[in-house]
Amino acid sequence: MPGVKDYKQLNGLTLAYMGDAVYEKFIREHLLVSGKTKPNLLHKTATKYVSAKGQAKVLNRLLESGFLTEEEEAIYRRGRNAKSHSVPKNTDLATYNLSTAFEAVIGYLYLGEEEKRLNEWLILAVQTIEEENLDGKK
Repeated sequence: MPGVKDYKQLNGLTLAYMGDAVYEKFIREHLLVSGKTKPNLLHKTATKYVSAKGQAKVLNRLLESGFLTEEEEAIYRRGRNAKSHSVPKNTDLATYNLSTAFEAVIGYLYLGEEEKRLNEWLILAVQTIEEENLDGKK
């Protein structure tokens, strides 16, 4: 995104703030393109993708497969270790920290205008969540 100077110096929570918006927008577009148009169904389906639990699963899968670059691993650690003063009541701290790390990397890639790599992350995230749902796992 032009205009954000020194994005590499932003803290993990700030990167996650941006990443959350980028990921949410991508998921909303994905659901509309896939033919879902009823507001209740859109919201219910979107939560599977954008929940802390879903994002943590995606990040764990990407970590296990060695997908992250060295730079992304550094951002992942920055996001995971960021100290938030609030944790959503529907998730535990470890899951929340992983979802923050996921969003931080997304935000970092977006702000760095690394479109190709960002799209790889977003597509793999969707595939991971959809595989989980097809397998019947929650």
